[in-house]
Amino acid sequence: MSQSPDNNNQWKTLDKDLGRISQVEYATAYVARPLTALGIALAFIAVAGLAAALFFGTQPGNLIVVAAAVFGAYMALNIGANDVANNMGPAVGANALTMGGAIVIAAVCETAGALLAGGDVVSTISKGIIDPTSVAETHSFIWAMMAALVSAALWVNLATKVGAPVSTTHSVVGGVMGAGIAAAGFGAVSWPTMGAIAASWVISPVLGGVIAAAFLAVIKSQIIYRDDKLAAARLWVPILVGIMAGAFAAYLSLKGLKRVIHIDMGTALLIGLVGGLVCWGLTVPLVRRQSRGLENRNRSLKTLFALPLIVSAALLSFAHGANDVANAVGPLAAIVHASEFGASAGEVAIPLWVMVIGALGISFGLFLFGPKLIRMVGSQITKLNPMRAYCVALSAAITVIVASWLGLPVSSTHIAVGGVFGVGFFREWYMERRRPSNSTNGTARRLPPEERRRRKLVRRSHFMTIIAAWVITVPAAAAMSAVIFLLLDTVLV
Repeated sequence: MSQSPDNNNQWKTLDKDLGRISQVEYATAYVARPLTALGIALAFIAVAGLAAALFFGTQPGNLIVVAAAVFGAYMALNIGANDVANNMGPAVGANALTMGGAIVIAAVCETAGALLAGGDVVSTISKGIIDPTSVAETHSFIWAMMAALVSAALWVNLATKVGAPVSTTHSVVGGVMGAGIAAAGFGAVSWPTMGAIAASWVISPVLGGVIAAAFLAVIKSQIIYRDDKLAAARLWVPILVGIMAGAFAAYLSLKGLKRVIHIDMGTALLIGLVGGLVCWGLTVPLVRRQSRGLENRNRSLKTLFALPLIVSAALLSFAHGANDVANAVGPLAAIVHASEFGASAGEVAIPLWVMVIGALGISFGLFLFGPKLIRMVGSQITKLNPMRAYCVALSAAITVIVASWLGLPVSSTHIAVGGVFGVGFFREWYMERRRPSNSTNGTARRLPPEERRRRKLVRRSHFMTIIAAWVITVPAAAAMSAVIFLLLDTVLV
């Protein structure tokens, strides 16, 4: 039975209308996606402020603590959006973890690290940058810490927006320095300490990159370019896992057990040695069983490195939560202490509710805004696979131990991203060295400049953006903090 022309026209009109409605729905969903994340973030900040108001009351003096809790929650969201990407980015870029799996693991491990092993005492003047006696007046001290908190959060937010992973700790350091200078002049700053922090801008990424490149060189020479790759992997993968386990055992002994018992470097290294040997022994039969039936090719090696990479990323997140969250919420803890006791102090205890704000804020920030930086670190700087990503994680763990032993202030962000750069630049050098030579005179063929640029394995635009962000983090946060402090001190004195 045939349909009349009028009916056909009606169906065509209906299809067009439904198509337009579908396009509007898709457009609305696309526009609303970032607004949803922003709404959830604002709700978390509001809840943090309400919780502080209920806990402390709404007396005029306590409103400062409520405001500090709001800005502390904002800071924690930015840590999750920016800082955590450095731990999970390589695993996602190597396709060992999905984005959702990485976010869940990082959120759980960061929260556990902050609440279980996070420092219960923090240096409120951020590692001795400002002399506490120079800002002894309570209101000046509170405004200085508030300015440091706000400026650090704003700077990390801006860096996340432009796609640059920066150090949260360095942002807080810059904020404290700028507010201290505005409050008490340049003489209040410990310039030797600032010099050591500035040196870490170079030391952290270079050391991380060199160690990552060294381990990749070992993997290439001892596993990838061997005739029997699986036999070589059965020997070397347990050794590399043992090194990773030993490094983390030593690190967590130093940082994570300080609430229970004081452990010196020698004891921590002994614990690391025992932990590494135990993990090596457990991994040998596991790798042998996992390698059965695999083909003698590089794809099989990626399978053997996938699980160690996931575990290492989880441990890095736990260590980050234990070490860096306390530094980030230090200004908030200082404000709470000064409001309650009316005096500044070199070190204060971090209240549990402050650590909860830090831990939950990191999880929300990672879930809502973290994927952008995770993709950038994991896949947009250079191409990673499980072997290369494992070298980055291994480098991060070992570099922190070496820096702690030498007493050097380093940034976990700089180490991890430096490891990614180190792996990429090593591959560039290695591929250039292995390029076939000219058959007539035995010299390497000279490629045109355009072709040489095309073959670069590290994206130079990201490299320059990240380096520039690292260099200006402390001065930018300091300048913002000084301006905010002067405004607060003028308007609210």
